[in-house]
Amino acid sequence: MMGGLAAGQNGELCVGAVVPRTGRLARLGDPLSFAMEFVRPSLRHVVNAGRRHPLRLAWRDSRSDPVTARQAVRDLAQLDKAQIVVTMAGSQVLPAVADACEELGLPCLSTTFPWQGFVYGRGGDPSRPFLWTHHFAWGLDDIADVFTELWQRYRPQPRVGCLWNDDLQGRLLRHPSYGFLPRARARGHIVTDPGGYHEPADSFTGHIRPFLDQDIEVVTSAATEADLTLFCRQAIEQRLRPGLITSSRWLAYPCTAEDSVLAHAGVATLVYWSPRHPYRSSLDGTTPAQLADAYEQRTGNRWLQPLGLAHALVEVAAHALATADDPTCRRSVATTIGRTRLDTIAGTLDWTTGPTPNVAPMPLAGGQWQRERRDHSELMIVTNTGVPEVAVEADLIAAR
Repeated sequence: MMGGLAAGQNGELCVGAVVPRTGRLARLGDPLSFAMEFVRPSLRHVVNAGRRHPLRLAWRDSRSDPVTARQAVRDLAQLDKAQIVVTMAGSQVLPAVADACEELGLPCLSTTFPWQGFVYGRGGDPSRPFLWTHHFAWGLDDIADVFTELWQRYRPQPRVGCLWNDDLQGRLLRHPSYGFLPRARARGHIVTDPGGYHEPADSFTGHIRPFLDQDIEVVTSAATEADLTLFCRQAIEQRLRPGLITSSRWLAYPCTAEDSVLAHAGVATLVYWSPRHPYRSSLDGTTPAQLADAYEQRTGNRWLQPLGLAHALVEVAAHALATADDPTCRRSVATTIGRTRLDTIAGTLDWTTGPTPNVAPMPLAGGQWQRERRDHSELMIVTNTGVPEVAVEADLIAAR
C-alpha cells in the first residue's frame, strides 16, 4: 500500500480523475472533463489550517477499458502524486478504478452507479468497510420506488415486463435481497422477467412474445439507447405497444436521433439532477442553472444529468483536502471523506448516515422525456415524492 505522504513541491496537492475520453464510454466522460475545466480557474489552491496549498487538477484516459483504468490510477498515484482520485460512469470501469485505489491506498470518490453495485458488486461487506473508496448515489431500491410510482400514475397495478441484460447490471436488478425486482414485487406489482439478453442485442423476440402472452402494459428497462430503440421497433412490428417505458440507463442523455421511435415511446426515467434543482456549489455558489448554461454555451451540446454530480465530485475532493488533519497524507484524506457532510450543487452529501459505510445517498425524482410544444425532447419532472423541493413540471404522458 502507498497510503502515506504524497505531495508535490511546495506542498502542492493534486486531485486526479479517471475519465473515459476514448472508446465506447467516451460520451460519459464529457461531464467530468467539463466540470474540471469549469472549476479550474477558481480552484488553483486550497487553504487548510491557515496554510495555502497550490492545487493541480489532472486526468488520465481510461479508454473505456477496466485494465487501462487501473493503469490510469497507478499513473495518477505515482506520476501525478494525486492525493485523491475521482471518477464516474461505467459498470466495469468504475469498479476497476475503485478497486485499484483500494489496493494502492489512494482515496477515491465515485458516483453515477447504484450504491449496491459499488459495495456488493465489488465483493464488499458493510461490516468491513472499504478503507479508501467512497461513493455517492441512489440505490436499486430508490429506482424501484420511483418507477413503481410512475407505473401507478400511468395505471393502478399495471402488468410490467422487465427488459434487463445478462451482465452485472441485470444481475444486480434481479438480486433477491437488495435488487429492484424484490422491491417492486413487495409493493404488490406483477412483474414478468423473461431473463437476460446479451448486450448489444440483435433481437428481442424472446422478450416480446412473453410480454404479448402476459398482456404487458409497462416495460421497465436498463437498456442502452440503441437496444431500447431496437426493442421498440421490433415491438411495434409484433404489435406490442406498451403505454409506458421506465428506463434507468437511458436517463442521463437526450435521445441522439430526434425522430427516433423513443421520442414517442413514453420513456420515463430517474432524475437525480437538473438545472431546476435548488442547490448551489460549495466552491463559489454556482447554481445548477448556471452550470447547465455554461456547459451548453461552451460545448454546443445540451445539458446532461451527470454534469451536476461531476461538479460535486470536485467539490467534495476539494473540501476533503481543505479539512483533512493532514492534506498531504492520503489516509487522512480518506478518513475525512468518511465523515463529510457537505452541501453541493448536487444537494447535501452525507457519509455519516449510511445506507452503508462509504456511501452517501442521493434522492431521486421521476422524469419523462416529452416533446409536446417543443422541437426536441425535454426531460420534465413528473413526480417529486423523493425530492419535494424540486417542482413538478408536467403530467405523465402515455406513449403515442
